[in-house]
Amino acid sequence: MSDNGFDWRTFLRRWRDEWVPSEDEAMELAEGETTLAELRPEEPPASEAEVADAERRLGTRLPPSYREFLLAGNGWRLHDDSVHRLGAAHEIGWFGDPFDMTPLYRSSLHERSTEQEVLAAGMWQRALQLETDSDMSYVLLDPGDTDEDGEWALYVYKGWSGEYPARYPSFRAYMQRRYESFHADRAQLPDFVNDTTRALDADVERAREDALGGRWEAARDLLTVARRYGRPGAWGMLQQLDTTARGAGYGNVHFGGLVDDPRCVDDLVPVMALAHVRDGRFPGPARPFVLGAETDDVVRAAAGDILARVRDGSYRYAPDGAFGRAVAEAREAARWGDTDTAWRVVRAALPSWSPPAPGLLVPLGLLADPVLGPVVTRERGLELLSTPRAGRTGPVPDLDPPGLSWLAEPQRWNAPHGSYRCLWVEGAEPEALPGLVGQDGGAGLTAPPSRPAGWFPHDVGDARRRDGWALWEDRAVLAVGRTGSGWAFGFDTAPRVSGPGPLFVSPAAGASHGGRAVVLWARRGRGDAPVMFHLSVAERGKELYAYTLRGTDVERSGPVPRALDPEHVLRGVDDADRERRLLAAVQDVFGLSLPRHALAEGILPHLTTRSWNRAPREGEGFTYVTVSTGRGGRR
Repeated sequence: MSDNGFDWRTFLRRWRDEWVPSEDEAMELAEGETTLAELRPEEPPASEAEVADAERRLGTRLPPSYREFLLAGNGWRLHDDSVHRLGAAHEIGWFGDPFDMTPLYRSSLHERSTEQEVLAAGMWQRALQLETDSDMSYVLLDPGDTDEDGEWALYVYKGWSGEYPARYPSFRAYMQRRYESFHADRAQLPDFVNDTTRALDADVERAREDALGGRWEAARDLLTVARRYGRPGAWGMLQQLDTTARGAGYGNVHFGGLVDDPRCVDDLVPVMALAHVRDGRFPGPARPFVLGAETDDVVRAAAGDILARVRDGSYRYAPDGAFGRAVAEAREAARWGDTDTAWRVVRAALPSWSPPAPGLLVPLGLLADPVLGPVVTRERGLELLSTPRAGRTGPVPDLDPPGLSWLAEPQRWNAPHGSYRCLWVEGAEPEALPGLVGQDGGAGLTAPPSRPAGWFPHDVGDARRRDGWALWEDRAVLAVGRTGSGWAFGFDTAPRVSGPGPLFVSPAAGASHGGRAVVLWARRGRGDAPVMFHLSVAERGKELYAYTLRGTDVERSGPVPRALDPEHVLRGVDDADRERRLLAAVQDVFGLSLPRHALAEGILPHLTTRSWNRAPREGEGFTYVTVSTGRGGRR
């Protein structure tokens, strides 16, 4: 993160001017446990001479963002996140690993440890300690973990937590997060109003208009930032967008304080009830149906009735007005199997839907209706979000958006694209792929696999893909098709392994004898965050370049073009947008795309490839693990 153009003096002045005691700090003041002067964050700036003296004492030049911070505010009182004060220039010093953490972290390293893990293990002995008052927590700048702008990575280690230290790419990134947390801690205080809160609340209102106008991705970007600052309503609105995009069955569903509003009960509580009922089917103790801290008896009674009807299948979504009549018509069509007509009726009526409360963005109760819920597939949920509502007008959404960026959208609980890998071959027809990458010397394409109605096609045919494999093999079962720009593609919705390992050999070279070939492989972790992203490109039988990104660690081979290099593409990008930016770069450079609707509906022919792993050589170890989830479960 470059600090060029960032005005630390303005940033810190704004923080000082906005500062008010938090609820806990106000209690401490009232009880006389502290004084206002001890809580205020301000510190006078250091002089250039003071910073230079510190650098001579330490024997190094400080990283840009931290150096500029000292010249704007020589230390800072945080009173946040177990770190209470950052020291002045004359107070900072080398950490020196007083608790002998280095051997502990180095003992966990192995031959497949990432560069980032190796850096973190060695950080303790070389880090610069910034905090002077904390609750057994340490703020450490690592001169061994730097970027192209000269910034040092910052680690926060909470000694009492047992967790790995949290990493920030720079001191500025850390302070920005602390500023957001400062706002979030005070967001509910009635007198906490300033230029920042007013601007963020205006963004929330603009996000509401964008969402109702079908511009849901722009709305989501605005709400994501507002949520980090704790702005009222942002969390509930963001959760509505994510739930509609992913489906009601995806994980826990909560909508913050919106559930306290009786006008929102009929749209929000049924979806929460559906998720609760589905969670209750898994082993373990029964969990209470959690609504919100401020819900009154009227809301709780209505929620109890809705939960009972969702559980026994008698719940029906029944909004008022013209939209309610369209929902009833659609339900009658869907009841007899005409789901396409049902969806067209709902979609045509969306402009007439009127939110019963300002915080509602979508008719979310549709997803909990036992007849209409299955009609709103993941693709139709995205189409719903893209359709103008509440009297707004705009373009008709595209059920099958172009390009690749749609792969980075929030995932439904049973969606096929949590982890995926794909291959494109330029100028080839789909029928040619078996001869280029197929098993058994070119076995042909097979018909689309059968699958239960309403389910995505991932993991269908799992027994076939394992039959006759050697343990080290990693054959892909690809859905095969053609892009509009003249590339044949194969897409694996459920990679058998978590990512390229030491035996991985990209199939791009073997597929590229007639031109170019591109291989892409992505894997997500919790919260849909990308934890691995691989790209390899070959032409006429030879790999030109490749990279594998794991976290912030990049492994390269060959000269990766600047337009594709993750260090360039991801500069200044938030974690939530990393996968989208990487996909957009591949899309722009090669003109690649994938058909979302065809892949999700499972209508494409399939191909089983040769192994994406090579055989282990003499002396190389290989481990194979089988996991069983119970009788009749997946293995």
